[in-house]
Amino acid sequence: MKRKVILTCAVTGGTPIGPNAKYVPITPEQIASEAISAAKAGAASVHIHVRDPETGAPSMEFSLYEEVVKRIRESGVDALINLTTGMGANYTPALADGDEPEDVVFSPAKRTQHVSVLKPEICTLDIATMNFGERPIVNSPAHLRVMSKIIQEAGTKQELEVFDLGQIDLTNRMLAAGDLPSPPFFQFCLGIPGGAPATAEGALMMRSLIPAETVWSAFGIGRAQFPMVAQSVILGGHCRVGLEDNLYLEHGVLAKGNAPLVERAATIIEALGCELATPAEARDMLSIKSA
Repeated sequence: MKRKVILTCAVTGGTPIGPNAKYVPITPEQIASEAISAAKAGAASVHIHVRDPETGAPSMEFSLYEEVVKRIRESGVDALINLTTGMGANYTPALADGDEPEDVVFSPAKRTQHVSVLKPEICTLDIATMNFGERPIVNSPAHLRVMSKIIQEAGTKQELEVFDLGQIDLTNRMLAAGDLPSPPFFQFCLGIPGGAPATAEGALMMRSLIPAETVWSAFGIGRAQFPMVAQSVILGGHCRVGLEDNLYLEHGVLAKGNAPLVERAATIIEALGCELATPAEARDMLSIKSA
């Protein structure tokens, strides 16, 4: 039997819109439509951020999450809805005495409100305090404990996003202490400036530090997206693609939506002798109970 690979599609992301982001969805209708198209193309899970419909800026507005989730659920398409809780962790310290820091670290309750109410099957939990490029992000163990408890009370599976080696060590210690639920699902986020590189060596080192038999996935950003699909499959993991992480189908060619990225990843996965997991198979592998 061929190994089943869970393919996640991250459809829009939470970073500012750049000049090459012409196909990145912005409105709730566009985001939901892209998620549905990605699911039809083979993604078992769709990872959702929301944006201000007028400006395209990243948002934490509950009503936007609510509309996106409602549209996906009412479409009849079967896919695991995976909501981010990564927003609201930015902290930029002051550069000079007397200046005020740009502090936008929100409370755990604020960052997980949409999960508590909408109860998606999966949500991300960033185990990361780090320089995210030029933007420091802060996720203290105390915040993570509270967020994890709220997520568990919603009945939602936690996708533990780790960007570097020390974050895996922290995750392992929190798992051992019972602060995070088992069995865990790790997502290796590779290639972000300030984190682990999107290389075979980076993925191997990350894999070597997680508990044996743990389900894990990995993705690379930018030009590393498709090479990391292959690396993750070869190393026994699962995969993520999408316009959150990469805008290009190939060098110089923008992906006209998320579905082409999913289709390209599916081709790689199948060429390596594996098959795409269905949403039902993904739920089974991730120990998610169907509603």
